[in-house]
Amino acid sequence: MNQIINNFIESAQTAVLGKKHELKLALCCFLSEGHLLIEDVPGVGKTTFAKTMAKLLDLDFSRIQFTNDLMPSDLLGIQIYDSKESKFNLIPGPIFNQFILADELNRGSPKTQSALLEAMEEQQVTLDGQTLALPHPFFVVATQNPRSQIGTHHLPESQLDRFMMKIKIGYPDQEFEKKLISEDLHIENFRQLKSIINSEQLNTILKQINNVNVSDKLLNYVLSILENSRHDSAYQGLSPRAGRDIIKAAKTWAFIEGRDFVLPDDVQNILSPVVSHRLAPFQSQSFEEDQELTKSLIKLTHVD
Repeated sequence: MNQIINNFIESAQTAVLGKKHELKLALCCFLSEGHLLIEDVPGVGKTTFAKTMAKLLDLDFSRIQFTNDLMPSDLLGIQIYDSKESKFNLIPGPIFNQFILADELNRGSPKTQSALLEAMEEQQVTLDGQTLALPHPFFVVATQNPRSQIGTHHLPESQLDRFMMKIKIGYPDQEFEKKLISEDLHIENFRQLKSIINSEQLNTILKQINNVNVSDKLLNYVLSILENSRHDSAYQGLSPRAGRDIIKAAKTWAFIEGRDFVLPDDVQNILSPVVSHRLAPFQSQSFEEDQELTKSLIKLTHVD
């Protein structure tokens, strides 16, 4: 495993207790230049999870609390007229940071949700006819409440598709929960976290991931997964974007595991977080039901 990757996972676990696999998936999503959706109940540490990532990756961080009265301008910013200079000046919104925590995204109005998701897709925003580039890297971690909770606006499939991965943090194991409720050591550990990577090192890692080899046989395996999802009424058919995300995430997972080539195991390890939110034909399904759909798709697809 790359030393920087190992340092990230080891350091993050001092502040986010007992969530090594989830941290590894989130890092995979970031290094694949995708965006992450976390679906979970309040109080399981989603904000700490995101802040820990931002701190270790040395990224400018902003948290946006979505409510039904949040406006697109609250995200993007506004143009203010300066009468002395006779011109408009931009007051940038929180979207112009590198790491965005969009908290309880499905409590925002559809219009405001769309403003964020459009920025994610285009890597730029338009204010009063002026197109403004967003920083690089640009990473959104959005949280959403379980679908059964009231006061939420479900994200349509076209918008869910823009998230490379969806994960669930879940409740900690009893051993770690005992530490969480009896001591504040993890809070002090968070305060002491230091960045483990700079922009030059990040660019080097991204280039190395881009050079990870994907064989024709592996590509055909992914194509079979896509095809099988489109010919069974149990699934919402996967889009070409989902196929690209599977390949990108599998290449990153292989790199994290210390290889410069992708195996079918890499695809299977990332498949559930990459496709579970895109497969379900009904948004009323639970996270666990989405996971079961992915497992059935893996069983359906033969590895040559």
